[in-house]
Amino acid sequence: MKTRKFEELNLSTEIKKAVEDMGFEEATPIQSQSIPYILQGRDVIGQAQTGTGKTAAFGIPTLEMVDSKNKDVQSLVVCPTRELAIQVAEELKRLSRYKNRINILPIYGGQPIKRQIKALNKGVQVIIGTPGRLMDHMRRGTLRLHNLKMVILDEADEMLNMGFRDDIEKILQGVKGKRQTILFSATMPKSILNLSKKYQKNAEIIKVVRQKLTVPNIEQAYFEVKRRNKLEVLSRLIDMYNPKLSLVFCNTRRQVDELVIQLQARGYFVDGLHGGMKQPQRDRVMNKFKNGTVEILVATDVAARGIDIDDIEMVFNYDVPQDIEYYVHRIGRTGRAGRKGRAFTLVVGKEIYKVKDIEKYTKTKIQRKKVPSASDVEEIKMNLMLEDVIDTLDQENLTRYVKAIEKINEEDYTSLDIAAALLKLMSEDDLAQEDKSLEKQFGNTGAEPGMVRLFVNIGKKQNIRPGDIVGAIAGETGLAGNLIGLIDIYDRYTFVEVPRDNAQEVLQIMKNNTIKGKNINMEPANPK
Repeated sequence: MKTRKFEELNLSTEIKKAVEDMGFEEATPIQSQSIPYILQGRDVIGQAQTGTGKTAAFGIPTLEMVDSKNKDVQSLVVCPTRELAIQVAEELKRLSRYKNRINILPIYGGQPIKRQIKALNKGVQVIIGTPGRLMDHMRRGTLRLHNLKMVILDEADEMLNMGFRDDIEKILQGVKGKRQTILFSATMPKSILNLSKKYQKNAEIIKVVRQKLTVPNIEQAYFEVKRRNKLEVLSRLIDMYNPKLSLVFCNTRRQVDELVIQLQARGYFVDGLHGGMKQPQRDRVMNKFKNGTVEILVATDVAARGIDIDDIEMVFNYDVPQDIEYYVHRIGRTGRAGRKGRAFTLVVGKEIYKVKDIEKYTKTKIQRKKVPSASDVEEIKMNLMLEDVIDTLDQENLTRYVKAIEKINEEDYTSLDIAAALLKLMSEDDLAQEDKSLEKQFGNTGAEPGMVRLFVNIGKKQNIRPGDIVGAIAGETGLAGNLIGLIDIYDRYTFVEVPRDNAQEVLQIMKNNTIKGKNINMEPANPK
Protein backbone atom coordinates (compact mmCIF):
# COMPACT_ATOMS: atom_id res chain seq x y z
CA MET A 1 0.00 0.00 0.00
CA LYS A 2 1.37 3.42 -1.00
CA THR A 3 2.46 5.82 1.71
CA ARG A 4 2.51 9.61 1.57
CA LYS A 5 4.45 12.36 3.25
CA PHE A 6 2.40 14.38 5.75
CA GLU A 7 2.95 17.48 3.58
CA GLU A 8 0.79 15.82 0.91
CA LEU A 9 -2.23 15.38 3.20
CA ASN A 10 -3.34 19.07 3.39
CA LEU A 11 -2.88 19.31 7.14
CA SER A 12 -2.67 22.46 9.25
CA THR A 13 0.71 23.94 10.18
CA GLU A 14 0.05 23.09 13.86
CA ILE A 15 -0.52 19.38 13.18
CA LYS A 16 2.46 19.16 10.80
CA LYS A 17 4.68 20.71 13.49
CA ALA A 18 3.42 18.27 16.15
CA VAL A 19 3.95 15.33 13.79
CA GLU A 20 7.51 16.48 13.14
CA ASP A 21 8.16 16.76 16.90
CA MET A 22 6.96 13.17 17.30
CA GLY A 23 9.52 12.07 14.71
CA PHE A 24 7.17 10.82 11.99
CA GLU A 25 8.76 11.37 8.58
CA GLU A 26 5.85 10.05 6.55
CA ALA A 27 2.35 8.71 7.06
CA THR A 28 1.90 4.94 7.50
CA PRO A 29 -0.28 3.08 4.96
CA ILE A 30 -3.41 3.24 7.15
CA GLN A 31 -2.85 6.97 7.77
CA SER A 32 -2.18 7.70 4.09
CA GLN A 33 -5.47 6.07 3.06
CA SER A 34 -7.75 7.04 5.98
CA ILE A 35 -6.94 10.69 6.68
CA PRO A 36 -8.14 12.14 3.31
CA TYR A 37 -11.50 10.27 3.49
CA ILE A 38 -12.13 11.25 7.14
CA LEU A 39 -11.28 14.90 6.36
CA GLN A 40 -13.89 14.76 3.55
CA GLY A 41 -16.52 13.77 6.15
CA ARG A 42 -16.84 10.20 4.83
CA ASP A 43 -17.61 7.19 7.02
CA VAL A 44 -14.61 4.86 7.12
CA ILE A 45 -14.10 1.25 8.17
CA GLY A 46 -10.38 0.51 8.58
CA GLN A 47 -8.86 -2.91 9.05
CA ALA A 48 -5.57 -2.43 10.88
CA GLN A 49 -3.65 -4.07 13.70
CA THR A 50 -2.43 -2.31 16.84
CA GLY A 51 0.89 -0.64 16.10
CA THR A 52 0.18 0.36 12.49
CA GLY A 53 -0.43 4.01 13.33
CA LYS A 54 -4.22 3.82 13.43
CA THR A 55 -4.54 6.22 16.40
CA ALA A 56 -3.05 9.05 14.34
CA ALA A 57 -5.11 7.85 11.34
CA PHE A 58 -8.30 8.95 13.12
CA GLY A 59 -6.69 11.34 15.63
CA ILE A 60 -5.21 13.78 13.11
CA PRO A 61 -8.46 14.41 11.17
CA THR A 62 -10.42 14.49 14.44
CA LEU A 63 -8.28 17.36 15.74
CA GLU A 64 -8.35 19.15 12.39
CA MET A 65 -12.17 19.12 12.38
CA VAL A 66 -12.71 20.30 15.97
CA ASP A 67 -14.04 23.83 16.39
CA SER A 68 -11.96 25.14 19.31
CA LYS A 69 -14.40 28.01 19.94
CA ASN A 70 -17.20 25.54 20.65
CA LYS A 71 -16.87 23.89 24.10
CA ASP A 72 -19.35 21.06 23.36
CA VAL A 73 -18.25 17.44 22.86
CA GLN A 74 -17.62 17.13 19.12
CA SER A 75 -15.75 13.84 18.85
CA LEU A 76 -16.19 10.60 20.82
CA VAL A 77 -13.64 7.75 20.71
CA VAL A 78 -14.83 4.45 22.21
CA CYS A 79 -12.10 1.98 23.32
CA PRO A 80 -12.37 -1.52 24.86
CA THR A 81 -9.97 -0.96 27.79
CA ARG A 82 -8.81 1.82 30.09
CA GLU A 83 -5.19 1.18 28.99
CA LEU A 84 -6.07 1.84 25.35
CA ALA A 85 -8.18 4.90 26.28
CA ILE A 86 -5.20 6.40 28.16
CA GLN A 87 -2.84 5.56 25.30
CA VAL A 88 -5.14 7.18 22.71
CA ALA A 89 -5.63 10.27 24.89
CA GLU A 90 -1.87 10.67 25.32
CA GLU A 91 -1.25 10.46 21.56
CA LEU A 92 -4.04 12.95 20.77
CA LYS A 93 -2.61 15.37 23.34
CA ARG A 94 0.82 15.13 21.67
CA LEU A 95 -0.77 15.72 18.26
CA SER A 96 -2.73 18.73 19.54
CA ARG A 97 0.11 20.45 21.39
CA TYR A 98 0.14 23.43 18.97
CA LYS A 99 -3.66 23.58 18.63
CA ASN A 100 -4.97 26.15 21.11
CA ARG A 101 -8.04 25.59 23.28
CA ILE A 102 -8.69 21.94 22.35
CA ASN A 103 -9.56 19.94 25.48
CA ILE A 104 -9.18 16.16 25.41
CA LEU A 105 -10.44 13.95 28.24
CA PRO A 106 -10.15 10.18 28.83
CA ILE A 107 -13.03 8.75 30.91
CA TYR A 108 -12.90 5.16 32.18
CA GLY A 109 -13.81 3.01 35.16
CA GLY A 110 -11.54 2.95 38.19
CA GLN A 111 -11.14 6.75 38.17
CA PRO A 112 -13.27 8.97 40.48
CA ILE A 113 -16.41 9.90 38.50
CA LYS A 114 -16.72 13.26 40.30
CA ARG A 115 -13.37 14.36 38.86
CA GLN A 116 -14.60 13.40 35.38
CA ILE A 117 -17.90 15.29 35.86
CA LYS A 118 -15.97 18.39 36.97
CA ALA A 119 -13.80 18.22 33.82
CA LEU A 120 -16.84 17.67 31.58
CA ASN A 121 -18.58 20.72 33.06
CA LYS A 122 -15.61 22.92 32.12
CA GLY A 123 -16.05 21.97 28.46
CA VAL A 124 -14.34 19.18 26.52
CA GLN A 125 -14.33 18.78 22.72
CA VAL A 126 -12.79 15.27 22.43
CA ILE A 127 -13.75 12.37 24.72
CA ILE A 128 -11.96 9.01 24.77
CA GLY A 129 -13.80 6.47 26.90
CA THR A 130 -14.63 2.87 27.69
CA PRO A 131 -18.23 1.68 27.00
CA GLY A 132 -19.24 1.10 30.64
CA ARG A 133 -18.16 4.50 31.94
CA LEU A 134 -19.54 6.31 28.86
CA MET A 135 -22.94 4.65 29.48
CA ASP A 136 -22.77 5.71 33.14
CA HIS A 137 -22.24 9.38 32.18
CA MET A 138 -25.00 9.23 29.56
CA ARG A 139 -27.46 7.87 32.17
CA ARG A 140 -26.48 10.61 34.63
CA GLY A 141 -26.85 13.28 31.93
CA THR A 142 -23.26 14.46 32.55
CA LEU A 143 -22.16 13.55 29.00
CA ARG A 144 -24.16 15.57 26.50
CA LEU A 145 -23.74 14.59 22.85
CA HIS A 146 -26.19 16.99 21.15
CA ASN A 147 -23.41 18.64 19.06
CA LEU A 148 -21.38 15.50 18.36
CA LYS A 149 -19.93 15.42 14.84
CA MET A 150 -17.93 12.18 14.92
CA VAL A 151 -17.94 8.77 16.65
CA ILE A 152 -14.88 6.51 16.41
CA LEU A 153 -14.96 2.86 17.49
CA ASP A 154 -11.36 1.77 18.13
CA GLU A 155 -10.62 -1.99 18.18
CA ALA A 156 -14.30 -2.66 17.45
CA ASP A 157 -13.81 -6.44 17.15
CA GLU A 158 -12.22 -6.53 20.60
CA MET A 159 -15.19 -4.64 22.08
CA LEU A 160 -17.65 -7.11 20.54
CA ASN A 161 -15.57 -10.05 21.84
CA MET A 162 -15.74 -8.53 25.33
CA GLY A 163 -19.55 -8.36 25.18
CA PHE A 164 -19.96 -4.60 24.66
CA ARG A 165 -22.27 -4.83 21.63
CA ASP A 166 -25.40 -3.59 23.50
CA ASP A 167 -23.45 -0.71 25.07
CA ILE A 168 -22.00 0.33 21.70
CA GLU A 169 -25.42 0.27 20.06
CA LYS A 170 -26.93 2.35 22.89
CA ILE A 171 -24.12 4.90 22.57
CA LEU A 172 -24.61 5.13 18.78
CA GLN A 173 -28.39 5.34 19.16
CA GLY A 174 -27.95 8.08 21.77
CA VAL A 175 -26.25 10.34 19.21
CA LYS A 176 -28.97 12.36 17.47
CA GLY A 177 -28.61 14.17 14.14
CA LYS A 178 -26.01 13.79 11.42
CA ARG A 179 -22.71 12.27 12.49
CA GLN A 180 -19.62 10.75 10.91
CA THR A 181 -18.90 7.18 12.06
CA ILE A 182 -15.37 5.76 11.91
CA LEU A 183 -14.71 2.11 12.76
CA PHE A 184 -11.29 0.49 13.21
CA SER A 185 -10.92 -3.25 13.66
CA ALA A 186 -8.03 -5.74 13.41
CA THR A 187 -10.35 -8.36 11.89
CA MET A 188 -13.47 -8.11 9.77
CA PRO A 189 -15.96 -10.74 11.05
CA LYS A 190 -19.63 -10.69 10.08
CA SER A 191 -20.59 -8.96 13.34
CA ILE A 192 -18.40 -5.95 12.42
CA LEU A 193 -19.85 -5.77 8.91
CA ASN A 194 -23.38 -5.88 10.39
CA LEU A 195 -22.50 -3.03 12.76
CA SER A 196 -21.10 -1.04 9.84
CA LYS A 197 -24.19 -1.69 7.71
CA LYS A 198 -26.49 -0.52 10.51
CA TYR A 199 -24.66 2.63 11.61
CA GLN A 200 -22.51 3.77 8.66
CA LYS A 201 -23.41 5.27 5.28
CA ASN A 202 -21.45 4.23 2.16
CA ALA A 203 -18.38 3.55 4.30
CA GLU A 204 -15.00 3.54 2.59
CA ILE A 205 -13.29 0.23 3.44
CA ILE A 206 -9.53 0.45 3.93
CA LYS A 207 -7.38 -2.61 4.58
CA VAL A 208 -3.75 -2.77 5.59
CA VAL A 209 -2.28 -6.02 4.32
CA ARG A 210 -0.26 -7.85 6.97
CA GLN A 211 3.45 -8.04 6.13
CA LYS A 212 4.71 -11.61 6.23
CA LEU A 213 7.82 -12.14 8.27
CA THR A 214 9.98 -14.90 6.86
CA VAL A 215 13.31 -14.57 8.65
CA PRO A 216 14.52 -18.05 9.60
CA ASN A 217 18.16 -16.89 9.59
CA ILE A 218 17.68 -13.96 11.96
CA GLU A 219 18.17 -14.20 15.71
CA GLN A 220 15.68 -11.75 17.28
CA ALA A 221 16.04 -10.51 20.84
CA TYR A 222 15.22 -7.51 23.03
CA PHE A 223 16.91 -5.93 26.04
CA GLU A 224 14.98 -4.04 28.73
CA VAL A 225 17.04 -0.94 29.55
CA LYS A 226 16.75 2.43 31.28
CA ARG A 227 16.65 5.34 28.85
CA ARG A 228 19.89 6.82 30.19
CA ASN A 229 21.70 3.48 29.65
CA LYS A 230 20.73 2.94 26.01
CA LEU A 231 24.00 4.27 24.58
CA GLU A 232 26.10 2.14 26.94
CA VAL A 233 24.12 -1.03 26.15
CA LEU A 234 24.32 -0.40 22.39
CA SER A 235 28.09 0.12 22.67
CA ARG A 236 28.50 -3.13 24.61
CA LEU A 237 26.50 -5.08 22.03
CA ILE A 238 28.57 -3.63 19.18
CA ASP A 239 31.77 -4.51 21.07
CA MET A 240 30.53 -8.02 21.86
CA TYR A 241 29.56 -9.03 18.35
CA ASN A 242 31.88 -6.70 16.40
CA PRO A 243 29.79 -6.76 13.18
CA LYS A 244 31.54 -5.71 9.96
CA LEU A 245 28.43 -3.78 8.89
CA SER A 246 25.45 -2.91 11.09
CA LEU A 247 22.35 -0.71 10.90
CA VAL A 248 21.03 1.23 13.91
CA PHE A 249 17.46 2.53 13.62
CA CYS A 250 16.12 5.63 15.38
CA ASN A 251 12.62 7.11 15.17
CA THR A 252 13.64 10.76 14.69
CA ARG A 253 16.17 12.78 12.71
CA ARG A 254 17.29 14.52 15.90
CA GLN A 255 18.03 11.17 17.57
CA VAL A 256 20.05 10.03 14.52
CA ASP A 257 22.25 13.16 14.66
CA GLU A 258 22.71 12.87 18.44
CA LEU A 259 23.56 9.16 18.38
CA VAL A 260 26.07 9.60 15.53
CA ILE A 261 27.97 12.21 17.59
CA GLN A 262 27.91 9.99 20.69
CA LEU A 263 29.15 6.89 18.84
CA GLN A 264 31.83 8.84 16.96
CA ALA A 265 32.99 10.21 20.31
CA ARG A 266 33.46 6.60 21.46
CA GLY A 267 35.67 5.86 18.47
CA TYR A 268 33.26 3.93 16.20
CA PHE A 269 33.30 4.33 12.41
CA VAL A 270 29.74 5.63 12.11
CA ASP A 271 27.61 8.00 10.06
CA GLY A 272 23.94 8.94 9.84
CA LEU A 273 21.19 8.97 7.23
CA HIS A 274 17.82 10.73 7.46
CA GLY A 275 15.24 12.63 5.41
CA GLY A 276 16.63 16.04 6.39
CA MET A 277 19.82 15.43 4.40
CA LYS A 278 20.25 16.50 0.78
CA GLN A 279 20.67 13.79 -1.85
CA PRO A 280 24.43 14.34 -2.46
CA GLN A 281 25.02 13.99 1.32
CA ARG A 282 22.99 10.79 1.43
CA ASP A 283 24.86 9.37 -1.57
CA ARG A 284 28.22 10.09 0.08
CA VAL A 285 27.17 8.36 3.31
CA MET A 286 25.80 5.31 1.44
CA ASN A 287 28.99 4.96 -0.61
CA LYS A 288 31.07 5.01 2.59
CA PHE A 289 28.80 2.34 4.10
CA LYS A 290 28.97 0.15 0.99
CA ASN A 291 32.76 0.27 0.80
CA GLY A 292 33.17 -0.34 4.55
CA THR A 293 34.68 3.06 5.46
CA VAL A 294 31.63 3.43 7.69
CA GLU A 295 30.86 0.25 9.65
CA ILE A 296 27.75 1.47 11.53
CA LEU A 297 24.96 3.37 9.80
CA VAL A 298 22.42 5.16 12.03
CA ALA A 299 19.20 5.86 10.11
CA THR A 300 15.51 6.66 10.21
CA ASP A 301 13.06 4.24 8.58
CA VAL A 302 12.33 6.40 5.56
CA ALA A 303 15.99 7.17 4.83
CA ALA A 304 16.93 3.48 5.05
CA ARG A 305 14.31 2.41 2.53
CA GLY A 306 16.69 2.32 -0.42
CA ILE A 307 19.42 0.32 1.36
CA ASP A 308 19.98 -2.99 -0.41
CA ILE A 309 23.19 -4.52 0.93
CA ASP A 310 23.58 -8.26 1.54
CA ASP A 311 26.46 -8.01 4.05
CA ILE A 312 24.65 -6.30 6.95
CA GLU A 313 25.28 -8.61 9.92
CA MET A 314 23.23 -6.85 12.58
CA VAL A 315 20.25 -4.53 12.95
CA PHE A 316 19.77 -2.59 16.19
CA ASN A 317 16.43 -0.96 17.03
CA TYR A 318 17.78 1.83 19.22
CA ASP A 319 14.18 3.06 19.32
CA VAL A 320 11.24 0.65 19.17
CA PRO A 321 9.53 1.48 15.84
CA GLN A 322 6.35 3.57 15.88
CA ASP A 323 4.77 1.30 13.28
CA ILE A 324 4.92 -2.52 13.46
CA GLU A 325 5.40 -2.66 9.68
CA TYR A 326 8.68 -0.81 10.15
CA TYR A 327 9.95 -3.58 12.42
CA VAL A 328 9.47 -6.07 9.59
CA HIS A 329 11.28 -3.80 7.12
CA ARG A 330 14.10 -3.05 9.57
CA ILE A 331 15.11 -6.57 10.50
CA GLY A 332 14.73 -7.73 6.91
CA ARG A 333 17.94 -5.78 6.15
CA THR A 334 20.03 -8.54 7.75
CA GLY A 335 20.17 -12.32 7.26
CA ARG A 336 20.10 -11.99 3.47
CA ALA A 337 21.33 -14.32 0.75
CA GLY A 338 21.37 -17.32 3.11
CA ARG A 339 23.56 -15.58 5.68
CA LYS A 340 22.81 -15.47 9.41
CA GLY A 341 21.76 -12.16 10.95
CA ARG A 342 20.90 -10.68 14.32
CA ALA A 343 18.22 -8.11 15.21
CA PHE A 344 18.34 -6.58 18.69
CA THR A 345 15.80 -4.12 20.14
CA LEU A 346 16.37 -1.79 23.13
CA VAL A 347 13.15 -1.49 25.13
CA VAL A 348 12.39 1.24 27.69
CA GLY A 349 9.49 0.96 30.16
CA LYS A 350 6.06 0.63 28.58
CA GLU A 351 7.61 -0.06 25.16
CA ILE A 352 7.48 -3.72 26.19
CA TYR A 353 3.80 -3.63 25.14
CA LYS A 354 4.87 -2.62 21.63
CA VAL A 355 7.19 -5.63 21.53
CA LYS A 356 4.25 -7.87 22.47
CA ASP A 357 2.21 -6.27 19.66
CA ILE A 358 5.06 -6.95 17.22
CA GLU A 359 5.19 -10.61 18.31
CA LYS A 360 1.45 -10.95 17.88
CA TYR A 361 1.41 -9.20 14.50
CA THR A 362 4.40 -11.02 13.01
CA LYS A 363 3.64 -14.35 14.72
CA THR A 364 7.24 -14.67 15.89
CA LYS A 365 8.86 -14.95 19.32
CA ILE A 366 11.36 -12.25 20.24
CA GLN A 367 13.64 -13.59 22.96
CA ARG A 368 14.30 -11.49 26.06
CA LYS A 369 18.02 -11.25 26.83
CA LYS A 370 19.87 -9.97 29.86
CA VAL A 371 21.88 -6.78 29.38
CA PRO A 372 25.50 -7.93 29.04
CA SER A 373 28.02 -7.11 31.75
CA ALA A 374 31.65 -6.21 31.01
CA SER A 375 32.70 -9.84 31.66
CA ASP A 376 29.94 -11.07 29.30
CA VAL A 377 31.44 -8.86 26.59
CA GLU A 378 34.85 -10.50 27.04
CA GLU A 379 33.30 -13.99 27.01
CA ILE A 380 31.34 -13.36 23.81
CA LYS A 381 34.41 -11.83 22.16
CA MET A 382 36.36 -14.96 23.02
CA ASN A 383 33.59 -17.24 21.67
CA LEU A 384 33.53 -15.28 18.41
CA MET A 385 37.30 -15.55 18.21
CA LEU A 386 37.02 -19.33 18.64
CA GLU A 387 34.43 -19.43 15.83
CA ASP A 388 37.03 -17.74 13.61
CA VAL A 389 39.58 -20.34 14.72
CA ILE A 390 37.22 -23.19 13.72
CA ASP A 391 36.58 -21.53 10.32
CA THR A 392 40.35 -21.27 9.81
CA LEU A 393 40.83 -24.95 10.74
CA ASP A 394 38.18 -25.95 8.21
CA GLN A 395 39.29 -23.76 5.33
CA GLU A 396 43.00 -22.89 5.53
CA ASN A 397 46.25 -24.75 4.76
CA LEU A 398 48.01 -24.75 8.15
CA THR A 399 51.04 -26.96 7.39
CA ARG A 400 53.59 -24.23 8.03
CA TYR A 401 52.01 -23.34 11.39
CA VAL A 402 51.63 -26.99 12.45
CA LYS A 403 55.40 -27.44 12.11
CA ALA A 404 56.05 -24.42 14.36
CA ILE A 405 53.69 -25.81 17.03
CA GLU A 406 55.31 -29.26 16.81
CA LYS A 407 58.64 -27.68 17.87
CA ILE A 408 57.04 -26.25 21.03
CA ASN A 409 55.26 -29.60 21.57
CA GLU A 410 58.64 -31.29 21.87
CA GLU A 411 59.45 -29.10 24.88
CA ASP A 412 56.84 -30.85 27.03
CA TYR A 413 53.89 -28.46 26.44
CA THR A 414 50.56 -29.95 25.45
CA SER A 415 48.65 -28.72 22.38
CA LEU A 416 45.95 -27.45 24.78
CA ASP A 417 48.49 -25.34 26.70
CA ILE A 418 49.79 -23.82 23.46
CA ALA A 419 46.29 -23.04 22.15
CA ALA A 420 45.32 -21.38 25.45
CA ALA A 421 48.49 -19.25 25.44
CA LEU A 422 47.85 -18.11 21.85
CA LEU A 423 44.24 -17.23 22.67
CA LYS A 424 45.44 -15.18 25.68
CA LEU A 425 47.92 -13.33 23.47
CA MET A 426 45.24 -12.59 20.88
CA SER A 427 42.86 -11.25 23.57
CA GLU A 428 45.58 -9.10 25.15
CA ASP A 429 46.57 -7.80 21.74
CA ASP A 430 42.98 -6.66 21.12
CA LEU A 431 42.91 -4.80 24.45
CA ALA A 432 46.36 -3.28 23.78
CA GLN A 433 45.17 -2.01 20.40
CA GLU A 434 42.16 -0.34 22.04
CA ASP A 435 44.36 1.27 24.71
CA LYS A 436 46.88 2.41 22.08
CA SER A 437 44.12 4.02 20.03
CA LEU A 438 42.84 5.95 23.06
CA GLU A 439 46.38 6.87 24.17
CA LYS A 440 47.05 8.30 20.71
CA GLN A 441 43.80 10.27 20.86
CA PHE A 442 44.53 12.00 24.19
CA GLY A 443 48.23 11.57 24.78
CA ASN A 444 49.50 11.72 28.36
CA THR A 445 47.27 14.01 30.45
CA GLY A 446 48.89 13.08 33.75
CA ALA A 447 45.89 11.04 34.94
CA GLU A 448 45.66 7.73 36.77
CA PRO A 449 45.87 4.60 34.53
CA GLY A 450 42.66 4.17 32.49
CA MET A 451 41.63 7.81 33.09
CA VAL A 452 41.93 11.11 31.22
CA ARG A 453 42.54 14.39 33.06
CA LEU A 454 40.41 17.27 31.79
CA PHE A 455 40.89 21.02 32.28
CA VAL A 456 37.85 23.21 33.11
CA ASN A 457 38.19 27.03 33.09
CA ILE A 458 36.32 27.74 36.36
CA GLY A 459 37.36 27.27 39.98
CA LYS A 460 37.11 28.54 43.56
CA LYS A 461 36.61 32.19 42.49
CA GLN A 462 33.33 31.05 40.87
CA ASN A 463 32.34 29.15 44.07
CA ILE A 464 32.79 25.80 42.36
CA ARG A 465 32.81 22.68 44.56
CA PRO A 466 33.55 19.02 43.63
CA GLY A 467 29.82 18.23 43.79
CA ASP A 468 29.12 20.86 41.11
CA ILE A 469 31.61 19.24 38.74
CA VAL A 470 30.33 15.69 39.39
CA GLY A 471 26.69 16.79 39.14
CA ALA A 472 27.20 18.64 35.85
CA ILE A 473 29.12 15.83 34.12
CA ALA A 474 26.87 13.03 35.44
CA GLY A 475 23.69 14.99 34.69
CA GLU A 476 24.61 15.95 31.13
CA THR A 477 26.40 12.80 29.97
CA GLY A 478 24.72 10.02 31.97
CA LEU A 479 28.15 8.91 33.29
CA ALA A 480 27.73 7.47 36.80
CA GLY A 481 29.10 9.87 39.44
CA ASN A 482 31.17 7.14 41.11
CA LEU A 483 33.16 6.69 37.86
CA ILE A 484 34.42 10.27 37.96
CA GLY A 485 37.92 10.33 39.48
CA LEU A 486 40.17 12.87 41.18
CA ILE A 487 39.00 16.52 41.19
CA ASP A 488 41.50 19.34 41.88
CA ILE A 489 39.94 22.80 42.23
CA TYR A 490 42.17 25.90 42.00
CA ASP A 491 41.24 29.61 42.08
CA ARG A 492 40.40 30.00 38.39
CA TYR A 493 40.39 26.47 36.98
CA THR A 494 39.72 22.84 37.83
CA PHE A 495 41.11 19.44 36.83
CA VAL A 496 38.82 16.40 36.74
CA GLU A 497 39.57 12.80 35.77
CA VAL A 498 37.08 10.70 33.79
CA PRO A 499 37.38 7.15 32.40
CA ARG A 500 39.39 7.10 29.16
CA ASP A 501 36.57 5.22 27.38
CA ASN A 502 34.13 8.08 28.13
CA ALA A 503 36.48 11.06 27.77
CA GLN A 504 35.66 11.95 24.16
CA GLU A 505 31.92 11.79 24.82
CA VAL A 506 32.27 13.96 27.96
CA LEU A 507 34.24 16.58 25.98
CA GLN A 508 31.71 16.50 23.13
CA ILE A 509 28.66 16.94 25.36
CA MET A 510 30.17 19.40 27.84
CA LYS A 511 31.53 21.85 25.26
CA ASN A 512 29.37 24.99 25.12
CA ASN A 513 27.75 23.85 28.37
CA THR A 514 27.43 25.55 31.75
CA ILE A 515 28.23 24.73 35.38
CA LYS A 516 26.32 26.74 38.02
CA GLY A 517 25.11 29.03 35.23
CA LYS A 518 28.63 29.84 34.00
CA ASN A 519 29.78 29.02 30.46
CA ILE A 520 32.71 26.64 30.50
CA ASN A 521 35.54 25.49 28.31
CA MET A 522 36.67 21.88 28.78
CA GLU A 523 39.70 20.25 27.12
CA PRO A 524 42.30 17.52 27.74
CA ALA A 525 44.84 18.66 30.33
CA ASN A 526 48.59 18.90 29.79
CA PRO A 527 50.73 16.40 31.77
CA LYS A 528 51.31 17.26 35.42
